[in-house]
Amino acid sequence: MAQTVSGPVWQGRNWAAHAGEGSIHDDNTAAGLGFRGGTVPGDVHMNQFPATLVKVFGDAWFETGHLSLNFKNATVNLEPVQVFVEPAGDGFAKVWMEREDGLLICEGTAGLDCLDRAHLHTIDLRPCDPADLKILSRVEPGLVLGSYEMTTDPTKQLHRFSQGLLSDPLDAFGQPHETFGGVLACPATFIEFMWAPPMTGLQPYVADAVGLFGAIEIAERSGPLLLGRTYQFESTVICVGQSPKTEYLWYETVASQDGVEIASMRMQLRFMKASSQLYQESV
Repeated sequence: MAQTVSGPVWQGRNWAAHAGEGSIHDDNTAAGLGFRGGTVPGDVHMNQFPATLVKVFGDAWFETGHLSLNFKNATVNLEPVQVFVEPAGDGFAKVWMEREDGLLICEGTAGLDCLDRAHLHTIDLRPCDPADLKILSRVEPGLVLGSYEMTTDPTKQLHRFSQGLLSDPLDAFGQPHETFGGVLACPATFIEFMWAPPMTGLQPYVADAVGLFGAIEIAERSGPLLLGRTYQFESTVICVGQSPKTEYLWYETVASQDGVEIASMRMQLRFMKASSQLYQESV
């Protein structure tokens, strides 16, 4: 078995702490739902992986690489966490993150040219009977959450880079990469472009329910995704289901340029049943 490669310990920052009441990242809202405090967004933790993945796979990871994670436990602001990568050969690896005390934060896979083997492409998405849903009762597979064209504005990422807010940052997140000729989108920025606009399309379907990331996969299909470039995005629901405490949907967003698929994101969004008036009224 290949030797596990570990990254440095970093304190994850809750960038969304001031998102306001109704957000899982807000201390009061999170505490009311049983969390220790406002949770650090999963995309913030994903920023900590690239530096270690580049050590294992090289810069090719930005061209055809993926990072596919299922989140297991939430952290709160400034809790120390560490990335681990266990190469399995053939451009593939098991990856995970632990809190400093060993608590598993997330786990999944990373690799090159192997998206069909990525963790979130191999698990059972477990749909449920639509009649059992309340929050997502009007959402079904195939629903298009948005088709849009957007230029990847670098302002927010460059500010975070200059202020030292990115966990284990690569130089190419703040200045043009010598090979690719542009600033690379770090995972959180990558996700913001593929997550935020579709949420406008989803909002009318979820009303007041509090959401959180359950799983996220980012993939460079013919990358890298660069800042300051214009892409066409399309986001589509692929599955809807539920667990004892949440209702969830899976959706995928693909970024293209001149008809070529450049990058994609697969995400599971969970909506807390305890946060929805629909469930409170049924008790």
